[in-house]
Amino acid sequence: MQSWRRKSLWLALSASWLLILLRVFPVLRLAEPARRQAGGPQGWPRWLDAELLQSFSQPGELLEYGPQAPRGGRCYREACFDASRCRGGSLKVFVYSAVGPISETPRKVLTSIEGSRYHTASAAEACLLVLVLSPDTPAGECHPALPQWDGGKNHLVLSLHPTPCLRIFQLGQAMVAEASPTVDTFRPGFDVALPLLPEAHPLRGGALGQLQQHSPLPGVALIAVAEERGGWRLARTNFSACPWDGRCEQDHGPKQTHPRATLPNATFCLIPGHSPDALHFLQALQVLAALQEMPLTRVLALRQQAQFLWDAYFSSIEKVIHTTLEIIQDRISGASAHPSLLWNSPPGALLALSTFSTSPSDFPFYHLQQGSRPLGRFSALIWVGAPGQPPLKLIQAVAGAQHCAQILVLWSSKKPPPPRWPETAVPLTVLDGHRKASDRFLPHSAIDTDAILSLDAHSSLSTSEVDFAFTVWQSFPERMVGFLTWSHFWDEAQGGWGYTGERTNEFSMVLTSAAFYHRYYHTLFTHSLPKALRTLADESPPCVDVLMNFLVAAVTKLPPIKVPYGPWHQEARPPPLAPGGPRFRAEPQPAAQDCLNQMAAGFGHMPLVSSRLRLDPVLFKDPVSVLRKKYRSLEKP
Repeated sequence: MQSWRRKSLWLALSASWLLILLRVFPVLRLAEPARRQAGGPQGWPRWLDAELLQSFSQPGELLEYGPQAPRGGRCYREACFDASRCRGGSLKVFVYSAVGPISETPRKVLTSIEGSRYHTASAAEACLLVLVLSPDTPAGECHPALPQWDGGKNHLVLSLHPTPCLRIFQLGQAMVAEASPTVDTFRPGFDVALPLLPEAHPLRGGALGQLQQHSPLPGVALIAVAEERGGWRLARTNFSACPWDGRCEQDHGPKQTHPRATLPNATFCLIPGHSPDALHFLQALQVLAALQEMPLTRVLALRQQAQFLWDAYFSSIEKVIHTTLEIIQDRISGASAHPSLLWNSPPGALLALSTFSTSPSDFPFYHLQQGSRPLGRFSALIWVGAPGQPPLKLIQAVAGAQHCAQILVLWSSKKPPPPRWPETAVPLTVLDGHRKASDRFLPHSAIDTDAILSLDAHSSLSTSEVDFAFTVWQSFPERMVGFLTWSHFWDEAQGGWGYTGERTNEFSMVLTSAAFYHRYYHTLFTHSLPKALRTLADESPPCVDVLMNFLVAAVTKLPPIKVPYGPWHQEARPPPLAPGGPRFRAEPQPAAQDCLNQMAAGFGHMPLVSSRLRLDPVLFKDPVSVLRKKYRSLEKP
């Protein structure tokens, strides 16, 4: 009987979590659990441990909301949205200019849309037209003249803060994205519910989470429940009676009576709906017994998931707005939308572009989670700029690599390419460049492998170095694996970020003049980065290396990996970021610190992660016979 009671309590708690998630985050789908292999290692769970974060329902059991008729009309996607305007299923967004005075938050919203990959300056080619409402808009200006209004069809009225305009605005067939919408006006499957953000919420980047590995800490309250008047009731682990039953005697613990007070230090914080039934619902659950029996590994996994949701979708205004647009994009795409795994697993749907693929196994950061491996071949992409000399020796060395599938020469020099190229064991193709430093990171259709070996014409590598580096990359397909490294640091004297190209043990960047990475990062570089950062990279070619490292670090939150590189190569290479070296224009370049600081501002934080890890082949530099070593030429004098 006791076992059945505990099982019932556990099911009730699970149902309550599902209700909270669907109420607060209706835009996110629950991930379908993967099966754990038998005999796996135990201990602290890995990020988003599938067994500890299994879904509370099967994918086919999730409720489909039917058409509803609030806001004075029967509006749902098929009736009030013309998908034919979305050419090729692409979401192009036009945003109206602000009317009258506008506060700081709406201004951030406009900035986040105008700098995004969704934006178009032409209302005629837009799939979605966005009107941003400001809480400061006078009542007399709540009906701006919009020539493309058409009864609100294909419009999104967006408000991050309560505004009187939403109550008197003639919405018609427009979708509404508002903070904390009411049940009587919200249209599930059509409108979008947004979190209520503070005025000081950052435009981009956002504060990182503060999750600790050994969490929860001992001695903190087990559960804190929000009261209607703004206080909290706390119950500790040794409290067995129902803390919400008025007939029970209990210690309510310290109360925080200010309505905007921060959350108390408790393992679980529950914020029930303000209705008389909420008290009886929690009283019936008797949740304390279930929470006391919850393994610490599951508590940590739940906290990790909450931390991921914060970082991926809510930590900045830019992420909130882009998430809203991506939800609408998924509705338009239908069957080709993001699967639930991409929404609910790092790095999240905003960084897993459906234009690249909708299969998780095609993305570099899901290979290990899906039990798959990238294709066992690579494409060498050699960028040739000024002075435009054919890299004949480099081509021969790369062509001899065991796993090389093709060589692509991206010719960006003013001089024409040579009429003849050396015979190679693999196909060699010459591509026309546009003489921009970012040309090398375009998603060239000629690339037909997962792995790219990015090279400059002046690079010097041996076949053994290429073979070993590719073997390393196959084990870390989400990271950059390179030979030459830089390191960033905080310069107290200058009050900004600096870098060094000195050969030290610590590093945070690898040069793309000789590095392996997944081809998906070309798609992200081209279609996901803010336009201002790509423009900076084109105007200052030395910044291109930094920008690609920033991008990969921001996605993976991991450092690159260094592999051995012969000192006989390094003496011939130009100093990093040196004006006049290969790939560099003759006009003055911005200081390296300016490049780092502008990109850190563009990302909203410093994403680079430092490391001291270098991977060497077995028996590397060991005093044994060279015949026993697989990569013999790595140690040549």
